[in-house]
Amino acid sequence: MHPRFHAETFPDKAAVIRSDTGEALTYGALEARANRGAHLFRSLGIAAGDTIAIWLPNRLEYYEVYWAAQRAGLYITPLSTKLTAEEAAYILTDSSSRLLVTSGEIDQLGALLEKAPSALRHIYTVGARVADLPDWGTIADFPATPIADESAGFHMVYSSGTTGRPKGIRLPLSGGPATEPHMLAERQQSRYGAGPHSVYLSPAPLYHTAPLAFTTSIQRLGGTVILMPRFTPEDALAAIEKYRVTITQMVPTMFVRMLRLPDTQRAAYDISSLTHVIHAAAPCPVEVKERMIEWFGPIIYEYYGGSEGNGSTFITPQEWLRKKGSVGCADWGAIHICDEDGRELPPGEQGLIYFEGGWDFQYLNDVEKTKESRHPHHSGWSALGDIGYLDADGYLFLTDRKSFMIISGGVNIYPQEVENLLIVHPKVADAAVIGVPSAEMGEEVKAVVQPRDAAAAGLEFEAELIAYCRAHLSAVKCPRSIDFVAELPRHETGKLYKREIRDRYWAGHEKRVA
Repeated sequence: MHPRFHAETFPDKAAVIRSDTGEALTYGALEARANRGAHLFRSLGIAAGDTIAIWLPNRLEYYEVYWAAQRAGLYITPLSTKLTAEEAAYILTDSSSRLLVTSGEIDQLGALLEKAPSALRHIYTVGARVADLPDWGTIADFPATPIADESAGFHMVYSSGTTGRPKGIRLPLSGGPATEPHMLAERQQSRYGAGPHSVYLSPAPLYHTAPLAFTTSIQRLGGTVILMPRFTPEDALAAIEKYRVTITQMVPTMFVRMLRLPDTQRAAYDISSLTHVIHAAAPCPVEVKERMIEWFGPIIYEYYGGSEGNGSTFITPQEWLRKKGSVGCADWGAIHICDEDGRELPPGEQGLIYFEGGWDFQYLNDVEKTKESRHPHHSGWSALGDIGYLDADGYLFLTDRKSFMIISGGVNIYPQEVENLLIVHPKVADAAVIGVPSAEMGEEVKAVVQPRDAAAAGLEFEAELIAYCRAHLSAVKCPRSIDFVAELPRHETGKLYKREIRDRYWAGHEKRVA
């Protein structure tokens, strides 16, 4: 379960192909370039347990960097291409990244260079060159053979922190060989029958956890990844037909966009090669999933879990048709539904979802958030903050979101970070940020603002605040619209009744995550 073995068996087979250009990276070339990259890291004094970061769009080189770091025993932190320079600098600082691989294609790179953290000693570029920065292609000067002290590295992605800042999800490195068995690949093999015959379409950005984990697992198993630079419904269907794709993973927003194509256009593509279409990461309305099953057939699989790896569920299309709205039964760890005091609840009663038996994750540099995720009485039980219930057969149904997190088009957006920014605006007295229904994205970001001067409320102030947010945060996090109120509902202790605000916008809409 490692690309090295496939480089030995079929060196000329494509490990990854760009869907738009057909440009490919073979297993033989991937092995050589990953080894050269690992030698580069060691030459720079980057040792096992250190962190490097990747700030790239979907490119073939993403995998060269990933597998070089993986065999050098490093933590690998992917950065969203939508981040501002300020946001990127925070993650690079918090993760103590020693090296960054990026590209002149990243609009914010110039601004980052002005505020790069001192710990970031090395920046390499691929594709579009940046003056005075070395090119990743210089790895050609290093040996194509493995480094002497290989060990297994792993990704460290960023999620929400208690202050609204993202936090690194850090798992202990095994210290074992780079080629040791890997659980995520084993699960793809057992769940979806993935193997050397598999052709996997990846339509989402690699800086998200699932696309990175799934595609690298496919490469562990010897399959071929078809990498889309960006998703469009027509391009995805065309790639499925052209490359005879067998497996893909999408988010429900992609389903919605494909279903909006005219029937004649959808029927024009041959999707008969597909055996598994997987979804997770965001709410999928029951009606949307029903229509996808009608179109694609009973090949729509779903799982629920977090980047923390503390547990997961899984449901087949056949099970889902019997248990519509469920995210399945536990297939990694055991599920416990508990009340606010930590008491376990019987089937049918909703409470906080705990998993027992998954990975022992930590939130980097946030002891309090790590502690809050643990059960108060049972060691080894951890929660992501989601609310749900189990039915009598052990199927999990989600009924609320973790800490009112907004999931827009499969992207996690944390309201606290936006609220913290709005509240310091000189014309804002109070602010709440929520997700409101969106037919296309599932949810979109809305701010509800209490102005210092009620007379300021209006379209001009709305535009000013949206521009203010976009100047400090990536656009995906910023409000699409702002409503103004005379006063936000708060308890005398200062607690914001966000549910009360959100419920006004969700009246008449289905809120259950399916």
